[in-house]
Amino acid sequence: MPNETITVRDYLPADSDATIDIFLRAIREVASKDYSPAEIDAWAKVEDRDAWAARRSSRPAWIAQCGEVPIGFTDLEPDGHLDMMFVHPDYQGRGVASLLLATVEAATQRQGLDRIFTEASLTARPFFERRGFVVLASQRVEKRGQTLKNFRMEKHLR
Repeated sequence: MPNETITVRDYLPADSDATIDIFLRAIREVASKDYSPAEIDAWAKVEDRDAWAARRSSRPAWIAQCGEVPIGFTDLEPDGHLDMMFVHPDYQGRGVASLLLATVEAATQRQGLDRIFTEASLTARPFFERRGFVVLASQRVEKRGQTLKNFRMEKHLR
């Protein structure tokens, strides 16, 4: 496993369950160092799997994989909004998020956009800052009765 190449490919509808698993595990096992158990319980839920699948399929989205195993995913809305980027806990620190972000940046530039913006968690903020994103504002978002802190961030590409 350590020597297998990590690649990025386009998201396929069949990837929905894998992205849900990555999302839930990344929050429960990685973001849990920055958020309380109650916040994690509120955030780490997918109540409508069909709506999740439709959302992933509604925009450009990518899967990072090691061999044939999905290990991360990201997406990009038409206005340059990076909505989600999550990496499986077993593959943290191996450049997966950097590879996914490079894919998003290339797609953004192909679309003629000059910036990417996102709402980064406490956990993700340092990653985005190391890659040239700046914090526009700290914000609090409500999820199922819990208030979670995150950061509106952007990166200009030109």
